Amino acid sequence: MSPLDARVRVRMTARSIDEPNRTSSNLELLFDLTFVVAVAAVTAQFSHHIADGRGLAGLVPFLQIFFAVWWAWMNFTWFASAYDTDDVAYRLLTMVQMGGVLVLAAGVPAAAEHPDYRAVGVGYLIMRVALVAQWLRVAVEDPPGRRAALRYAAGIGVAQAGWLVWLATAQAGGLAASPQLAFFVGLAALELAVPRWAERPASINWHPHHIAERYGLFTLILFGESVYAATNGVRGAFERAEAMGPLIVVAGGGLILLFALWWLYFLAPAGEGLSERRHLSFLWGYGHYGVFASLAALGAGLEAAVEQIGDHVRAAPVGVCYAVAIPAALCVVLLWTIYTPILGEPLFHPAVVVCGVIVVLILPPAASRTGAPAVVAAIATVCVLTAILAIVLSGRRSPQREGRTVLKTEDGIR
Repeated sequence: MSPLDARVRVRMTARSIDEPNRTSSNLELLFDLTFVVAVAAVTAQFSHHIADGRGLAGLVPFLQIFFAVWWAWMNFTWFASAYDTDDVAYRLLTMVQMGGVLVLAAGVPAAAEHPDYRAVGVGYLIMRVALVAQWLRVAVEDPPGRRAALRYAAGIGVAQAGWLVWLATAQAGGLAASPQLAFFVGLAALELAVPRWAERPASINWHPHHIAERYGLFTLILFGESVYAATNGVRGAFERAEAMGPLIVVAGGGLILLFALWWLYFLAPAGEGLSERRHLSFLWGYGHYGVFASLAALGAGLEAAVEQIGDHVRAAPVGVCYAVAIPAALCVVLLWTIYTPILGEPLFHPAVVVCGVIVVLILPPAASRTGAPAVVAAIATVCVLTAILAIVLSGRRSPQREGRTVLKTEDGIR
């Protein structure tokens, strides 16, 4: 049998949790590209709300749509970590999920403005049906994982039926705003409960270092939205000479800010922590919703800050600066919260978090006097100082951490 024939049909069995040199596949990287489109669409709509002075009104649609994007990506990622066969059937079902992402992205403007969730709902349905098919294939071909696979398929199916009822009721005007939101929260909670319930008999064989890499790659996609905002600032500076100085300040401040947050995110090896504390994977994985959403919101805030310079937008400079400060502060807090448990020690000193967050959050009111560019630059400066303190303090603890890792390796624990 040729290597090509061997990839046409591969029995779907659980992959090893300690498979050496496990990295993201080319298909996973292609899959992520569709989410670049979805994330860009969600971020752009939220940026428009911020620029129009309707940031709070746009927050709920942003969080709802982003939940659909994040949850679909997360489910695929953990499934692929455990059961990626890379054969024809697996690739075709993945392609179907990619199509669902594109349909969802196309429906983002209507969902954010009207709200009309029909296209978003159809895109989400396509992705979930394809995932159910993957789990049913596991149930047929992998007897040890059959019970968990059937639970996954049933749980996803029930949740999807609930989403269809929510969508039909909302489009028919049968729910007021508050009950509709409560219904959404309940269904989101059901979605989050499915993996815990499905894996109660036994956990699936996800690979810790592969998962850490996949989350890191999605984080880079979200940082890309902030890079896009900074690029728009530089482009605007060349097009409008009268606003060159403020635009360059916002662009430079945004770039420095995202670089500091990037450094904090990759400060600790998540793969090692997940390998040693697999029981905390749900906390780490679910907690990334807040991290990812805050990074997407940060990109929207920076985009609004660029538009605010030289353009007549409705948003006040203070509101635009809060759209930058709050996501940045939230990201720092959540990074500390989700990484500390899996590392077994604080990612960085709590005082660093508290002081940095307080300073960042008290800066936006100064925009009424100094303007948004100065405040964005100040927020970036505070985040850089926070990163420096975190790096210095973590460096002082690194010999102890390395000593524990070596000891565990010699004892055969890893």
